Amino acid sequence: MKRIFLTFIMLLFAAMRPAYAQDAAWVQIEAQPSLNAAETRARVYAGTLPDVNGFSLGGGWYAIALGPYSADDAETVLREYRRAGRIPRDSFIAFSASFRQQFWPVGANLLNVTPLAPALTSEQEDTTVAQAPAASAPAPEPEPLEADETLREARASENALSRDEKKNLQIALQWAGFYNAAIDGSFGRGTRGSMSAWQDANGFEATGILTTLQRAELFKQYNAVLDGLDLRLVEDRSAGIEIALPVGAVGFDRYESPFSHYEGTGFVPGAKVILISQAGDENTLFGLYDILQTLEIVPLDGPRERSKRSFTLVGENETFVSHTEASLKDGHVKGFMLIWPTKDEERRTRLLAEMQVNFNRLDGVLDPTAGMDELQAIDLVSGLKIRTPKLSRSGFYVASNGSAMTSLDAVQSCSRITIDGDYDAKVIATDEASGLALLRPDEALAPQGVAALRSGAPRLKTDVAVAGYPFEGALNAPTLTYGTLADLKGLSGETTLNRLEMDAMSGDVGGPVLDSAGGIIGMLAPKEMKGRTLPAGVGFSIPTEVIAEMLSGAGITANTATQNAALDNEDLAKLAADMTVLVSCWE
Repeated sequence: MKRIFLTFIMLLFAAMRPAYAQDAAWVQIEAQPSLNAAETRARVYAGTLPDVNGFSLGGGWYAIALGPYSADDAETVLREYRRAGRIPRDSFIAFSASFRQQFWPVGANLLNVTPLAPALTSEQEDTTVAQAPAASAPAPEPEPLEADETLREARASENALSRDEKKNLQIALQWAGFYNAAIDGSFGRGTRGSMSAWQDANGFEATGILTTLQRAELFKQYNAVLDGLDLRLVEDRSAGIEIALPVGAVGFDRYESPFSHYEGTGFVPGAKVILISQAGDENTLFGLYDILQTLEIVPLDGPRERSKRSFTLVGENETFVSHTEASLKDGHVKGFMLIWPTKDEERRTRLLAEMQVNFNRLDGVLDPTAGMDELQAIDLVSGLKIRTPKLSRSGFYVASNGSAMTSLDAVQSCSRITIDGDYDAKVIATDEASGLALLRPDEALAPQGVAALRSGAPRLKTDVAVAGYPFEGALNAPTLTYGTLADLKGLSGETTLNRLEMDAMSGDVGGPVLDSAGGIIGMLAPKEMKGRTLPAGVGFSIPTEVIAEMLSGAGITANTATQNAALDNEDLAKLAADMTVLVSCWE
């Protein structure tokens, strides 16, 4: 729902005048709670009035003001335009100290200029109002500032609110802690009671009907959480995107197609915004959806939603929350990512709403060659680091549903476990003594090959091979490492280990150890034993009888190897590749 808040009005007290005696004066005619709405209204006023300017007020509000004038000229402008109905009745005098950065006209900065002579106009071209009083004539007495609305006027101004504006009022009352019923835009007993409670808590008469000024004060409080972020409407013409950005917290850094990077300034530690812009179709949109989920800045925990024309990704960890949304329109995929620290949820959600409501598509998309001169790396996607597992080991399928055996050390202290990088899996059984772990994928798989265990004791000094991922997934397929079965027991006489003469690597741990005919005679165990690291060329495997016993306890009947004829290296490698998997542990 696009939020359209009621005009924000600030009452100027007479006591403030001495403090700003030397300050330029302005006629503030309106304020809006979003840059997009404020710019739209400024354009409308500029079509009929001179000296129209727009300034940030802070707290997420943006003022439209006429000026700059001297104090006397500002009072003349206020009186004449208000009498002619050219500006709202609740317009008032403001001073430069009330304003922050200027957003309208674009590029202007009039806060420190010499006051201008007013160029009063009217629809009837009445020249009498364009003439300033003669120097010798006494200045007219200024009209007294208007008081707040009467109860009758407050009721009338409330009746003029749209349903969305009434809902926004309920949202603000709910945020302030005075309303806990439905956001329906209907002002019943509950809403009236919350209004009375808010009025009483803020020093107003508890009538249950908020005046225009009271509603403005409530929204000012509501938007105070955005103070300091310096929310501005930013046009990134290279990306073809206009969006409200917290320029106090992030600033433009670089282009790396399809991303425009806005890095944190340090005001909000960890804050970052990335604009997304590229030409494409549904395949481009879906591919981006998949790629983004591999990035470190999109944590695994969080909702994901994808349709034919758009997607939303939300990820959260202990450090930050990442919100990504993009959509396809007219052959262009555009969107944004907001990365914000955790434990700052109210400010994040309010900022996100402002970014969403002020997101506009401009012509063009980011040049696909943008950033190509920068250093490229295999673990980066357009300057963003790809999420990598804490560690990866090998494993092998032991059942037709995709259940896999691996080493216990591969799956300890993991927030997520995957098979071959794409399939989430859970540990369903472990054997602490032997170091075995049995995995079951969250969705049933159909492996091309399932391990067949060789029964009986293998022959000493026979050739063996371990299938695995020695470089922990850097290569996209398993490899074979050859060696010899050196002994049927461990160095201390353990019958639960077979000793190998083999130069396997840590990534191979958990992989199947095969004889020359392709039968499984064990699983490669870690080289670290009781705090000691074994020398090169020494390895161990867990024998098949230990593996079969664990599988039986989990209700899985292991396949038995019946092939006895030796295979050539190519066929052995193919058989091993069909059953061997990459097991990854993610934080």
